[in-house]
Amino acid sequence: MDAAKSEQRPASSLSSSSAASDPLSKKESRQGRPSYAGSDRNHLRGQSTRSATDRTSLAIHGEPDHDYEQIGAITAGHELDVELENAYDRQVLERIESRSSVAYRLTQALSAVSRADKQTTEKDGQKTKWAETLPLSDLDDGVVGWESDEDPMHPWNFDPTKKWVLVACVSGVTFLTTFTSSILSPAVATVDRQFGNTSTIISSLVVSVYLLGYVLGPLFIAPLSEIYGRLPVLLTANVMFCCWLLGCALAPNMSALIVFRFLTGVGGAGCMTLGGSIMGDLFRAEQRGLAMGIWNLGPLVGPTIGPLTGGFIVENIGWRWDFWICLIVAVAFIGTLQIFNVETNARVIMQRKVDRLSKELNRSDLRSCYSNGAVLSGSRILFNSLVRPVKMLFLSPMILSLSMYIAFVYGVMYLLFTTIPGVFEVTYGFNVGLTGLVYLALGISNVVGWLVVAIYSDKSVISLTKANGGKFEPEMRLAITPFFGLCLPITFFWYGWTAQYKVHWMSPIMSLMPFGFGMMGLFLPITTYLVDAYPMYAASALAANVVARSLVGAMLPLAGPTLYANLNYGWGNSVLGFISIAMVPVPLLITKFGKRMRTSQKFQL
Repeated sequence: MDAAKSEQRPASSLSSSSAASDPLSKKESRQGRPSYAGSDRNHLRGQSTRSATDRTSLAIHGEPDHDYEQIGAITAGHELDVELENAYDRQVLERIESRSSVAYRLTQALSAVSRADKQTTEKDGQKTKWAETLPLSDLDDGVVGWESDEDPMHPWNFDPTKKWVLVACVSGVTFLTTFTSSILSPAVATVDRQFGNTSTIISSLVVSVYLLGYVLGPLFIAPLSEIYGRLPVLLTANVMFCCWLLGCALAPNMSALIVFRFLTGVGGAGCMTLGGSIMGDLFRAEQRGLAMGIWNLGPLVGPTIGPLTGGFIVENIGWRWDFWICLIVAVAFIGTLQIFNVETNARVIMQRKVDRLSKELNRSDLRSCYSNGAVLSGSRILFNSLVRPVKMLFLSPMILSLSMYIAFVYGVMYLLFTTIPGVFEVTYGFNVGLTGLVYLALGISNVVGWLVVAIYSDKSVISLTKANGGKFEPEMRLAITPFFGLCLPITFFWYGWTAQYKVHWMSPIMSLMPFGFGMMGLFLPITTYLVDAYPMYAASALAANVVARSLVGAMLPLAGPTLYANLNYGWGNSVLGFISIAMVPVPLLITKFGKRMRTSQKFQL
């Protein structure tokens, strides 16, 4: 049938003698290089051709095709010789991509060969296959895609300097928003005195309510970024963050402070929610570990450095300056981010290309290479996007189990924060400034854990990929997590019993370090796994994770006073230690069964 269709095509479209009417007719450009104009769009829309896959296969393997039998006659002309010689020139490719011609088909065939080569990279003499290639354009079938795997418009192919500057800016804002979440911790007693508060629940809530903002924010930020792009949504969230910081600094009473802290958390959820997906937008899987490691420093180091800084601020210039200083730094950081920020969502970039080509070519049949062909109303698309994070959290066993694990770790981190002032100010007689230094133990161990993961994560993945016959699986990210998971119970048993028996103050400080080290070794691989496993909906997968951990992080500290009042520091922390031991096998189970569940139709979202 394909051969018959080929024979029905007008010979004029394949004849070099009809250059005057041929869509590939040449005009001399200003640079002295050939350019092409006069495309017959009606012929392009009405033409019936075989699929791009068939054409590529025929071109590569040399099977008979009526069009390709005539290539010799065509290439005898100077015009097509010049065009083929410039096939790798982006300007020429962009001009001929919409032309239904033999040259276009041959270019597609060459692109297929290039993609096959790019799928395989040499590492230590063994071929390692990364199953990430870009969907290409096939305008004959109405599909708009990328020009090649090296298309500079795709975020993977951005200039490396541009990518790493963006990583630094996003990571800086992420650090600041999480830093703000805990900076008020050392000032709670001062705030209580100023506003006449005597409730321990309210005292805990003024700190943890910020995390409730992290629960609400991602439910809107993530899906909206998958529809409208990362750039406008992130800018809106960051502006909200700055506005509500101003409200915190000027809060006239405890109720207003709690409300403004909550709204600040909603805005601050921007980089927390989108940072990981931006790293996935910018880097392929084999390059993603380091970028994710840098970004993840913010959510983990920020909350530990916040109380350290806040202690000295409240002691010297007052608690309101916690927010004034955060606001000043936020304006500087967010302004810098906005200067360098660009859209990184490949689906949004491609949809904009579809819209542009539809107007330029007057074709309403064009669709994105990421489209599944379904025609949905705008309201339906928005609804599906808004419910996707919730569906992923409750209907995906991988996301649910890993999010619950991370939520527990995040929650007990904030629970530990609430115990540090009581332990070191009451038991050991530290002042507010010195108590803030205790948090430095967590910060230092976070950095050490980050260095270990950053160095060994990608190496471990590459090694496992080679052992798997050169095929990468996202579950390989989780291979190193059990070792780090075992560090958490060490802290709970050590810290709890040394604090209860009033061992020298250095011992409970040192006991915090295994927790910081282990927490980093869990956060980095798990968040990177979510990006690898759900590349198209990474923002929603990470939003589900952020919602779960923020909700537990906000609520668990409220149970702290009752827990320690009944069980004291020893058994209270031992309970947390036993729970953390029970959760160590979770990543192991995902490593073993994750691929099966991820590819099962039952769990498709």
